[in-house]
Amino acid sequence: MKTVSLSGSLRENVGKKDAKALRNAGKVPCVLYGGKEQIHFTADAASFKPIIFTPDTFLIKIDVDGKKYDAVLQDVQYHPLSDKLLHADFLLVTENKPVAVYLPVKYQGTSPGVIRGGKLKLKMTKVRLKGLLKDIPDHIMVDISKLQIGQSIKVRDLSIENITLLSPASAVVIDVKTARGAAIEGEEEQEAKSAAEDSESEETPKE
Repeated sequence: MKTVSLSGSLRENVGKKDAKALRNAGKVPCVLYGGKEQIHFTADAASFKPIIFTPDTFLIKIDVDGKKYDAVLQDVQYHPLSDKLLHADFLLVTENKPVAVYLPVKYQGTSPGVIRGGKLKLKMTKVRLKGLLKDIPDHIMVDISKLQIGQSIKVRDLSIENITLLSPASAVVIDVKTARGAAIEGEEEQEAKSAAEDSESEETPKE
């Protein structure tokens, strides 16, 4: 997994009034759980930009007053009107304990269906999975080089070594739909084939 750093300070007081004051000062109230006890801290709102405004998933190296923790972002809360970041939850992770995360989906190759005029559609931008930190890749790469018009790749078709996929197995990750031009071309091909078969039938002498 990709990594990013985040620095914070322990909260002296935990409450709504204190949280509001922190937000007004450009800070985000945060909580780190998964250890022996929850750790309440704050971090600069600006430091979240490389974490939340990206499709990537990170292992976050958190430094709270000199103490370091490895974590993954679990949840964020935004203001319903301004979209201002209000709160962030982090889960403490260790090298020997599996963790569940969402990984971004990318694809490679050239789809024969797209060449024929089909339209490629990425249905799932992220897939949920579980595994040890050392086994979790930066992203999920999907090969579309054999994808024809009308075909799809589902979660069950994905395979990542030492990783358990948690998203529904039947969920479509990426597919190629019939575009208008491709549909017309397919009809023309079928008509031409039918005409050729009719011509051959007429030329065949009767016994």
